[in-house]
Amino acid sequence: MSCGRALVAFSIVAGTVFILTKSASAAAERAGGALPAPAVDDALASAKGEQTAVFAGGCFWGIQAVFEHVKGVKSAISGYSGGKVASPSYEDVSSGTTGHAESVRVTYDPSQVTYGQLLRVFFSVAHDPTQLNRQGPDHGTQYRSAIFYANDSQKRIATAYIDQLTKSKSFDRPIVTEVTKLTGFNVAEAYHQDYARLHPYEPYIMFNDAPKVKNLKSELPEMWSEKGVLATR
Repeated sequence: MSCGRALVAFSIVAGTVFILTKSASAAAERAGGALPAPAVDDALASAKGEQTAVFAGGCFWGIQAVFEHVKGVKSAISGYSGGKVASPSYEDVSSGTTGHAESVRVTYDPSQVTYGQLLRVFFSVAHDPTQLNRQGPDHGTQYRSAIFYANDSQKRIATAYIDQLTKSKSFDRPIVTEVTKLTGFNVAEAYHQDYARLHPYEPYIMFNDAPKVKNLKSELPEMWSEKGVLATR
């Protein structure tokens, strides 16, 4: 099912507000509160710079909305990763046949935020890493939970953090997040960029994505940026 379209079917059924709100963030699957900081992480860089991280966890609207409000993030772009088609469209990816996942490329300043801290946001509030090939009302491999690492350092930190969360039993169910090498990132169509910010009163955004941003502010206030950033191409 396509990102957002599943809500149309769900929203006409009585009681779905509870279902959608409950699945709005990873916090719904655990006791509450932010997850612990990664035990394995890079130190903050001594000088300003730019690095990128690519995450997938359901509809990219919500992932983008969260990372746009993280301190140290310079941009968050919605797109497609992990597939075999060279230049997929939204319709191609929504078919579930290209192998792509709806993803977000986060560009950040490593002197202000570390890769491990971004992972903490990803697992704490951006999505539920225990849902296999789905996220809330959206389902299909294009909505899988995945970390697309750009180098060995990112792979090491991501793998260690998943192992840390598993051993500490931070979630009631097993983490199903893929950790796979980034082989490409295709920027999504312009109308997907900053979608949650531009459509705050759409039911899908209100029930699924707005709570994630709210949880970032309440659970990780030290990482919260009130102004946030806009997507840049």
